[in-house]
Amino acid sequence: MHAVIATSALPLFLGALLSDWAYSRSFQPQWINFSSWLIAGALVLTGVAMLWALVELLRRRGSLISLLLLLATFVLGFVNALVHARDGAATMPTGLVLSAVVLVLAAVAAGVGLTAWCRRAAA
Repeated sequence: MHAVIATSALPLFLGALLSDWAYSRSFQPQWINFSSWLIAGALVLTGVAMLWALVELLRRRGSLISLLLLLATFVLGFVNALVHARDGAATMPTGLVLSAVVLVLAAVAAGVGLTAWCRRAAA
């Protein structure tokens, strides 16, 4: 189940990356506000997925790799949220790079989780 929740955070992380890119092109401060809210929503979903992955791991049905990827996504996403809390001009280019890295981490975490879930469902 944690893989499904982690996958639902992907559009929010993608939206944050696209909002950062739009800000880097237009310098309209509203794009940074959009990014901050999208990152906050994605962190909530990632936190829930991380807790669910921990429960599955304790029940000996989960994957440690998936949990560690979700933890890395959450930590870097939190750092990204702190970067986006600064002034709009101060977030670039760090915010854009962090958003891209967090999106890739979230996609890998969701992929690993979904692969493990499919293997358990097939068995």
